[in-house]
Amino acid sequence: MAEQRDDERRTADVQRRTADVRGSAVDARGSAAGAGEPRRGTARREVARAWDDLVTTARRTVSDGLVVGTSGNVSVRVGDTVLVTPSGVPYDRLTPDDVTGVDLDGRQVLGTLVPTSELPMHLAVYRTTGALAVVHTHAVHATAVSTLVTELPLIHYMAAALGGPVRVAPYATYGSDELAENMLHALTGRSGCLLQNHGTLTHGSTLAQAYDRTAQLEWMCRLWLTASSLPGLTPSLLSREQLTEVEERLRGYGQRG
Repeated sequence: MAEQRDDERRTADVQRRTADVRGSAVDARGSAAGAGEPRRGTARREVARAWDDLVTTARRTVSDGLVVGTSGNVSVRVGDTVLVTPSGVPYDRLTPDDVTGVDLDGRQVLGTLVPTSELPMHLAVYRTTGALAVVHTHAVHATAVSTLVTELPLIHYMAAALGGPVRVAPYATYGSDELAENMLHALTGRSGCLLQNHGTLTHGSTLAQAYDRTAQLEWMCRLWLTASSLPGLTPSLLSREQLTEVEERLRGYGQRG
């Protein structure tokens, strides 16, 4: 009986949190939050905006050809809650009511859809880095490279944007703790890695940054495969010293003030 009561309390808690988030969709479109709940209303709007950005990013991975169907997954951290794409649901069908969230221990706190099977990888990133967003894809060129080398050759200086030479995490079954552990080793000092015979994973302080790193990684892999495909010719590669110089320049890159 005690276990049944615990299950009922957990179910009621998830339903309450989900109802709060569903209400946030209204708040986010401009309706006033309850006057007596300013903090809760703000949290609702933050979650609603984050979920909207997550769905937009997930759909972009499909439209840009980085995933096929429901392969790959996206997550974003809001406080101590991780919003994540649900398992097996086409991204063009996701609505504000489908918000799916877990805490940092993997316990579901928002929604009723089952979270992505790759949840262990996402949570491992959030527990060990300051990342606020993670993008995982099955990009064709990057996956091809992951079957050929243990580290992407320094074919272009944009490797510096990922923290240095991009490593390949040894293969392990998808969704497993072993894969998450292999990924963490490959990510040491990096913001992206390849997953052997599987795909890519990148993280960032925003979904836009994590996605841009994914796109850059796929482009570098395509570049290396293209340059390596000509018989009798070997592409020139950058040295570690040259990459270090680029890293220093990138620290001051972009608009200031």
